[in-house]
Amino acid sequence: MTDKVITRFAPSPTGFLHIGNARTALFNWALAKSMGGDMLLRIEDTDHERSTDEAIAAIISGMDWLGLDYAGEPVYQSKNIDRHTEVAMQLLAEGKAYKCYATPEELTTMREKAKAEGRPMVYDRRWRDRPESDAPAGAPFVVRIKAPTTGEIVVHDKVQGDVTFKAENLDDFVILRSDGTPTYLLAVVVDDHDMGVTHIMRGDDHLVNSARQITIFNAMGWEIPVMAHTPLIHGPDGAKLSKRHGALGVEDYRRMGYLPETIRNYFARLGWAHGDDEIFSSEQFIEWFSFAGLNKGASRIDFAKLENMNAHYIKACDDSRLYELMLALAEELDDQTSLAGLKANKETVIAALPALKTRAKTIVELVKSAEFIYPSRPLQYEDKAKAAIEGESLDILRELQPALERINDWSHDGIDQALRAFAEQKELKFGKVAQPLRAAVTAKNASPGCFDVLLLLGKEESLSRLSETTAV
Repeated sequence: MTDKVITRFAPSPTGFLHIGNARTALFNWALAKSMGGDMLLRIEDTDHERSTDEAIAAIISGMDWLGLDYAGEPVYQSKNIDRHTEVAMQLLAEGKAYKCYATPEELTTMREKAKAEGRPMVYDRRWRDRPESDAPAGAPFVVRIKAPTTGEIVVHDKVQGDVTFKAENLDDFVILRSDGTPTYLLAVVVDDHDMGVTHIMRGDDHLVNSARQITIFNAMGWEIPVMAHTPLIHGPDGAKLSKRHGALGVEDYRRMGYLPETIRNYFARLGWAHGDDEIFSSEQFIEWFSFAGLNKGASRIDFAKLENMNAHYIKACDDSRLYELMLALAEELDDQTSLAGLKANKETVIAALPALKTRAKTIVELVKSAEFIYPSRPLQYEDKAKAAIEGESLDILRELQPALERINDWSHDGIDQALRAFAEQKELKFGKVAQPLRAAVTAKNASPGCFDVLLLLGKEESLSRLSETTAV
């Protein structure tokens, strides 16, 4: 085995990039980076019926969006089938595997007997020591590994500690199907060996698979990689994360307006810790990452905390980048109105972002909050905005309009002076003037402050909207 640390992320392309798998990729990425190694990407696409090009594209796109780089090109497991078969044939030739001619009916009988006795199904090894001459001519067969029949198999795990399996509970599993195709258990071991993988980090639902795969490593005389099995992510209710909890795929989080640095930070913290540190950069995560920080117990996702962390990263984000993220999200969500408005008002939107981003928790909210810059006309007032310009407030706005038209210096100071003079003349509190004015020109319940809005829109556009409001 090479001295260089090599980790791998090995998803099956049967759907979206699950957020739990993305966290596995994140941990493998951090481990490799922290130890000066590389993470490899292997697409385990041997299930031809379920593997799709769309899923492969989603995985690679998700990795790119998360900023999880990997060394070289993706490795496609389906292209290594000949090599997997070669290893199976080697094990067969060396007497470390055997041909099994058990029929489907015989296996069903074994399964039913095990069920009746309240125990897991374990193949009874009926063909392990029988000569092939006993087999019916031309009968189909599978190839099974000769697993240990006594003793224990120990997975030396960096997270769970030593996990022991009794050999009697791990039967002679199939490594080559009757159609000649290799099984997952064999393909993974061969690929990990051939790719020089030194460290395997994955979910703890793979612990039994690891015990079985150790059998193949030992049969081939190959060094067993360092293993670490992390607990799965649970929903807020403590149950395994599922559709009923909401977003499952990385693309879901992107479409909901989360930043990749938020996802990296939050899901790193979900199952790993460095003291009480909650918010940290990817560089710090890499520097601090170790097996010792990984939790043995499952972690619960907290969507409120995730939103709050996203708000932190939005506030810290460069305004030009935020604009590009807003543009990309509007395009992805096929929001043509926002897309056109953002493109036509780029400079104004960017200028508004210092005020807008202080109250946004997602990019979706940011896009929505910028809508006052490019509203459809006539203005469509939100409920609270409409209430703010009714009755006495509408009369105040009608009287205010000439005062605004007379402003020559359309600046913060110029607008402030005019509004305060008007309020003083009418014996009104300043808020009784500023609040309805802001609602009138934005048609929104929430927006930047009155001065910010008037400056962003400019004199001509502000007065145009005010005229539309007062003409009611």
